[in-house]
Amino acid sequence: MSNLLFGFTVDKTTKSVLVEKEFDAGLSLVWDAFTKKKILDQWWAPKPFESRTMVMDFRVGGRRFYAMVSAEGQELNYSVQSYTSISPKTNFKFESVFADKDENPFPPGSSWDLTFSEENGITKVSISIYNESLERMEKMIEMGFKEGFTATLNALEAILPSLK
Repeated sequence: MSNLLFGFTVDKTTKSVLVEKEFDAGLSLVWDAFTKKKILDQWWAPKPFESRTMVMDFRVGGRRFYAMVSAEGQELNYSVQSYTSISPKTNFKFESVFADKDENPFPPGSSWDLTFSEENGITKVSISIYNESLERMEKMIEMGFKEGFTATLNALEAILPSLK
């Protein structure tokens, strides 16, 4: 494990989770890892699961539709991320909601706000996740979001050297 910053804070009063993580990689590479299908599918799932993106349209008004896939290749859960704001290489926002295999959403969802900054070759990503309901956030945490998302970000950290 690296000595780079990692923080995970739950704030029930604002129904939000704040995740901060530093990566030993340049801003452009980390940005691409969050915004390009080919790289996202290599890390956007805690092992042994994989991410399988069916649609990736990274633009305001666009969306990413993907499945969490088991080690046996079975698509288990689906999600839709609808992009609402993009400021290249500094910030993007999306609405996230679970869905069925036909992209029919299961509200309520969450609003993600990702901010990127670089200093001395270290890129910091700050992710604020606002949940429409406290119940949804608590269920997300109860289902292992902290452990799963920590493992997911560590998977990104592990593959970054091979992408440089």
